[in-house]
Amino acid sequence: MSQLSATAWSGAEKSSLSMPVSVQQISNYDLVLQCQTGIRPDKSAFSELMRRYQSHVDKVLYHLAPDWQDRADLAQEVWIRVYRNVKKLQEPVKFRGWLSRIATNLFYDELRKRKRNSTPLSLDAPRMVGDGEMDWDIADDGPGPVEALGTREFHEKLQMAISDLPEVFRTTIVLREIEGLAYEQIAEMTGVSLGTVKSRIARARLRLQEQLQPYLDD
Repeated sequence: MSQLSATAWSGAEKSSLSMPVSVQQISNYDLVLQCQTGIRPDKSAFSELMRRYQSHVDKVLYHLAPDWQDRADLAQEVWIRVYRNVKKLQEPVKFRGWLSRIATNLFYDELRKRKRNSTPLSLDAPRMVGDGEMDWDIADDGPGPVEALGTREFHEKLQMAISDLPEVFRTTIVLREIEGLAYEQIAEMTGVSLGTVKSRIARARLRLQEQLQPYLDD
């Protein structure tokens, strides 16, 4: 190989090695790390982070506030908070849970602002039923929801049932069954006692099971 060819090959090799990797090709963990470098999060990396996790944010907000028409605005505010605070995340591997916590805290902040004074609904009142992709267990010898999730009809009924629960019960069971938070975390987040959290979850599970039992039996 001539000296000119060798020089050209060496230059091409260095150029190839120095080519930046597309943000679409890096892992979620490395993507978060990239957003934590510099004075502000890298725009392309942050845009990719939003693209990957937007559906998760929408899902959390939907389960927490199914009747709110401004969930898109709340989702936007979630990402504003992420942009401002992503450098504070100590464990990038836990980004998804951290993101869920931001969305939940935003929901509570907005709930306090609205200062709803509606009369609490009784869990004993007749309710419609509906969907929610949940992995929850009820102390019962009969078939559980996991086995019944195979049918579209059950999905629809379960989501409607969750949506129709009183707000405090819906929020608590979403945090437990969808977000997978511990009872102690839910108590701290919602500002109620551990016993209250357990009571709300038990009552919500019981009501959902009563309404969905015909589908579980089938």
